Amino acid sequence: MLKIWGRISSINVRKVVWCAQELGLSFQRTEAGGKFGVVQTDEYRALNPNALVPAIEDGEGAQKMLLWESNVIVRYLCAKYSSGNLYPTELVQRFDAERWMDWQQTTLNRVSGPAFLQLVRTPADKRDAAVIANSITATEPLFALLDAHLAKNEYMLGERFSMADIPLGCEAHRWFGLPATDYTRPSWPNVERWFGQLRTRSGALGVLDLTLE
Repeated sequence: MLKIWGRISSINVRKVVWCAQELGLSFQRTEAGGKFGVVQTDEYRALNPNALVPAIEDGEGAQKMLLWESNVIVRYLCAKYSSGNLYPTELVQRFDAERWMDWQQTTLNRVSGPAFLQLVRTPADKRDAAVIANSITATEPLFALLDAHLAKNEYMLGERFSMADIPLGCEAHRWFGLPATDYTRPSWPNVERWFGQLRTRSGALGVLDLTLE
């Protein structure tokens, strides 16, 4: 059975859980990180020396795979279990998916995270307005870019759902979940249409319907 370590409140853990559910995999998830601790133990550091979530263990014996880094885990699970449905076998499409997945992690997540941390995880009297403003200013053009891409594509790779939709869907879930009392986001109709489709997928239950914390 696939083993996943990490709290579901983490965007990176949500990616892995959604992916596993999308693939119909049986898995055991152990709460770790944040208030649950665990990540600083020697046992966990043997799984992920960075002491971050998520981490997975898959398989047994010589075939056992220990992995960390959420987007890598999504790639691995899709490559192993999707028979080409979520992990494109055609080279151009595969690296189109890889590109968008890396963009989520290195570009969009990097600038959107500070606003989330301030507006959701920081008490109102301790928030830094400049940090929030800078994060919003940097993030909104990226969602506009995503909206332009989705104006021509039903999903990230065109007509079919793929591994590329999972990290970006989790990113949209986090940004769209920011408190409406603190942030009024612009309308991105194509992102909203795409995200609405993602939320109807059975694999996304318990992930894209979660309240942020």
